[in-house]
Amino acid sequence: MFGFFFFDRIIVNIIHNTSNYHPKVLRFLNVAFDGTGDCLIAGDHQGNIYVFDLYGNRFNLVQRTAQACTALAFNLRRKSEFLVALADYSIKCFDTVTKELVSWMRGHESSVFSISVHASGKYAITTSSDTAQLWDLDTFQRKRKLNILRSVGIQKVFFLPLSNTILSCFKDNSIFAWECDTLFCKYQLPAPPESSSILYKVFAVTRDGRILAAGGKSNHLHLWCLEARQLFRIIQMPTKVRAIRHLEFLPDSFDAGSNQVLGVLSQDGIMRFINIQTCKLLFEIGSLDEGISSSAISPHGRYIASIMENGSLNIYSVQALTQEINKPPPPLVKVIEDLPKNKLSSSDLKRKVTSGRVQQPAKSRESKIQTRILKQDLTGDFESKKNELPDGLNKKRLQILLKGYGEYPTKYRMFIWRSLLQLPENHTAFSSLIDKGTHVAFLNLQKKYPIKSRKLLRVLQRTLSALAHWSVIFSDTPYLPLLAFPFVKLFQNNQLICFEVIATLIINWCQHWFEYFPNPPINILSMIENVLAFHDKELLQHFIDHDITSQLYAWPLLETVFSEVLTREEWLKLFDNIFSNHPSFLLMTVVAYNMCSRAPLLNCNLKDDFEFFFHHRNNLDINVVIRQVYHLMETTPTDIHPDSMLNVFVALTKGQYPVFNQYPKFIVDYQTQEQERIRNDELDYLRERQTVEDMQAKVDQQRVEDEAWYQKQELLRQAEETRREMLLQEEEKMIQQRQRLAAVKRELKVKEMHLQDAARRRFLKLQQDQREMELRRLDDEIGRKNLTENQEAVAKEMRADADAYRRKVDLEEHMFHKLIEAGETQSQKTQKWKEAEGKELRLKSAKKASALSDASRKWFLKQEINAAVEHAENPCHKEEPRFQNEQEDSSCLPRTSQLNDSSEMDPSTQISLNRRAVEWDTTGQNLIEKVRNLRQRLTAQARHRCQTPHLLAA
Repeated sequence: MFGFFFFDRIIVNIIHNTSNYHPKVLRFLNVAFDGTGDCLIAGDHQGNIYVFDLYGNRFNLVQRTAQACTALAFNLRRKSEFLVALADYSIKCFDTVTKELVSWMRGHESSVFSISVHASGKYAITTSSDTAQLWDLDTFQRKRKLNILRSVGIQKVFFLPLSNTILSCFKDNSIFAWECDTLFCKYQLPAPPESSSILYKVFAVTRDGRILAAGGKSNHLHLWCLEARQLFRIIQMPTKVRAIRHLEFLPDSFDAGSNQVLGVLSQDGIMRFINIQTCKLLFEIGSLDEGISSSAISPHGRYIASIMENGSLNIYSVQALTQEINKPPPPLVKVIEDLPKNKLSSSDLKRKVTSGRVQQPAKSRESKIQTRILKQDLTGDFESKKNELPDGLNKKRLQILLKGYGEYPTKYRMFIWRSLLQLPENHTAFSSLIDKGTHVAFLNLQKKYPIKSRKLLRVLQRTLSALAHWSVIFSDTPYLPLLAFPFVKLFQNNQLICFEVIATLIINWCQHWFEYFPNPPINILSMIENVLAFHDKELLQHFIDHDITSQLYAWPLLETVFSEVLTREEWLKLFDNIFSNHPSFLLMTVVAYNMCSRAPLLNCNLKDDFEFFFHHRNNLDINVVIRQVYHLMETTPTDIHPDSMLNVFVALTKGQYPVFNQYPKFIVDYQTQEQERIRNDELDYLRERQTVEDMQAKVDQQRVEDEAWYQKQELLRQAEETRREMLLQEEEKMIQQRQRLAAVKRELKVKEMHLQDAARRRFLKLQQDQREMELRRLDDEIGRKNLTENQEAVAKEMRADADAYRRKVDLEEHMFHKLIEAGETQSQKTQKWKEAEGKELRLKSAKKASALSDASRKWFLKQEINAAVEHAENPCHKEEPRFQNEQEDSSCLPRTSQLNDSSEMDPSTQISLNRRAVEWDTTGQNLIEKVRNLRQRLTAQARHRCQTPHLLAA
């Protein structure tokens, strides 16, 4: 919850308390104004960011960051956005309207204590103790980073106002200026003199960027001229000041950016505002009991927002703080010598004073006081008081200055105008007029006055509406926009000053203008004509001869206050003189303008030429016109001089604006009623016309809809006929296609039947071939089994024959041995012995022959068996003959004749051997015959398999 307290010079004191059972104060840490100066944001140590609308008298919580903020900036390009530096070293951008996060920028490694925004709002510089970073606020990307040595450290890096220069200030008192776009070092300020060398900690720059103020832990202030790049002044603060914590210049709407007042916050919590030119203390805020922690000043210089040491927020009114300063100063005299009391009287009061302001009296060589006895002149005192202006100015001195230079200095012109017109700056009264909104008479101002600048049009509309709300006559004054426009253009950034300048002009320099309303002021034009007749009869006679009245040669200049015929510089110079003189000066200026233009005017003969002349710029020296005005003011007779018929200058009243009723009320009321009636009639007419137009629009729309319906019906009918023709054609095509499709189906059916029949035959043949292949496979398996059985039987039979043959041979040998033993008994032992030896020798030969024959049989049997097996395994291989003829077969066998030829045997042995040879031959022939038959069967089976097609595999 917030507590608001109001004091004399403090607009509001804001204390933020929690609503708990034990409430505690939430301390504000930072505050920043927006570009208009009517809104500010403040952040407390819990991360709550509030927006305070000083103009609308309301506040709003826009963000909860949940951590303390260390710096704020509210003057971005997008007015509703602001930057906040947080305790986690990050910078966030939020929108006060949507309350959403716009961007999140990271890159710092320590706490950010300063955020400086470029005048265009496009760039921002964030500064911490170890680095400074340049950010692009359109993309929220970091452009550059300033890296320095840790031993040096950064005090502050910021943009110079209204320029493209970056100023960087370091802890070693070095100050550099950089170009923002290229970061090229433009210059470096020299070191301060050793006699007044201080470590800079705080800095401030005037709005025009020409003067830099620097301070630190000292009561000295250094003022640097950035154009000359040198230290031009050292200001010593009061002895109470031991250290300076914050510096900030107080802006002024009329100093053109060359701020003269500097706010200095010292260690005691008091912020003192001094004039850097006169070095005078103007006012101060804060106290020892309620010290100030930090402050921010609004851009237009109306408010000062200070965060107090107790955590509350004070908002001061600069106008209230400077109210005492703007009062006329008292007479600055010093009594040198008092006359005896008995010589004093009410009619003759005498004092010894020095000329000028307070100063020490000059002493002569004789040490006598130089005095001058003066009588008190009541008339002179009144005249002196009348010439005294606010802000310590004197009207007579300003007039002398104006006559000497012809115009006021551009830098101080607005300040002087404000003093000459004695503007009260009634903020509350003006706000009440503005709050009434746009007057109905100026709702369509842009149609009559199409101004290119929307801002200028809006300010003009507000100013005219405020004038119309102030006095009803201004809602019907047709020339009021022409009269107000040059002042609106000049003061478009300060609408209060603009309104009060125009109101002061109307009250003083537009006297008696509205007595003949709604007609031009005939009385004022008659004054101008009388003065012109006195000073230039020839020119007036020329006007009369060509039927040119004062409404043509005088009124266009008055209703536009010369803005159509003069340039900006000429117009400002003219109004320097108008505001510094009697209200009749404006009327004399009209006469002087005509007299100085008499040569081209005497050459004009057509009314259109005269109208063009007084509505366009002409080749005329404004200085000549002004000199002529002063001449007319001095030489015009009193009886026709306008100052005898116009009142002296009267300023606007303080607090509330005066009532303006210098017009024929009944005419204005009647005209207002008539205008209201006409406006109502016009509104009725517009409503009726709108109704008729709506009805006509509905009829036209109905007619158009009917025509469109008929056209659509015709198009639909044509489309229907076209579709029907297309349908007929499509049906014919479909019939033809169906006929072709039926023919194709029949052909396909026949082909399908043929294919099915062929497939059936192939399938049957395939089944038959498969069955034949299965039978052949079974025959082959049977043949292989039979062959194996036959081979085993033949081998078994051959082994049996061989065994029988061996047994037979063994038996014959045994019989042979018995015969030998019997023969030996019958012959002689010797012969028998010899014969036995011969028989034994022959028996060995027969054994050899028998072994050789047995080996031949075994080899032949092995060859035949291998051949049969090979035929069985390779049935398709062409059989090669094994034997050429029986002779070749028999040649491999041993013959008995060969054995008989070796030696001679006895007849019994020969008979036995012959018989065994015949038996062997018979047995061998039988065995060969069996083998041959087996080979023939195997060959026949192999040929049969080779001739059988492999249907099963297919």
